[in-house]
Amino acid sequence: MPGDLFVVVAPSGAGKTSLVNRLLEAERGIRLSVSHTTRAPRAGEVDGREYHFVARAAFEAMIAAGDFLEHADVYGNYYGTSRRWIEQELAGEHDVLLEIDWQGARQVRELFPRMVGIFILPPSLAELRRRLTDRGKDSPEVIERRMASAREEISHVLEFEYIIVNEQFDVALADLQAVVRAARLSRERGASRLSRLLDEFR
Repeated sequence: MPGDLFVVVAPSGAGKTSLVNRLLEAERGIRLSVSHTTRAPRAGEVDGREYHFVARAAFEAMIAAGDFLEHADVYGNYYGTSRRWIEQELAGEHDVLLEIDWQGARQVRELFPRMVGIFILPPSLAELRRRLTDRGKDSPEVIERRMASAREEISHVLEFEYIIVNEQFDVALADLQAVVRAARLSRERGASRLSRLLDEFR
C-alpha cells in the first residue's frame, strides 16, 4: 500500500514550520519534501536542505518537462514540488509531508485524491499580526502584504480535512500527531498491513 501524503498549509506566521519540524522529530517515518525555488538562499540556508535552489531558466525548463507536482509564482519567485520524488517515496510505502500553499494543495489533490489536507490557523488575525511584527523580519509594508495573503489563504480553510488552531503550541502539536496517527490507522492502510491477521478472523 502506498504511503500517506500529508499536505500542510498555513498563512505566514501561523507557526507551520515549527510544528512540522517538531512533528518530524517525533514521527521518524515521515519524509519532508524539499521544494525547488528560484529565490536566492538566505543566510544559513543550505541547498538541498531548506530548498533546491535553481536558476529561473532551469525551473521553467522543469515546468515544460512536467517535472513538478505543483508549482507557483510567489512574490516573483517560483516554488515547486518534484513529482518524481513524491511518486517514488509514496510507492516505496514512505509517508511524505508537503508544506505548500492552498493553490499548490489544490493541484496536488487532483493527482492524489487520497492526500490528507491539514490547515494550521492562528487563533486570530490580531495574534497573527503580533507574531509577524514580533519576529522582526519584515517591514510594515511586507507585514501588510502578508496579512492580505493570510486572509486569502484562510478563505480556503474548508477545503482541508483537518483544521488545527495553533494557540498553544504543545496542544497544536498533539493535534497534528493525532492526524498522522489516525491516517495510519485508516481502513485502507490497515487492510494492507494487517491482511494476515484479518484473514484469521474470516
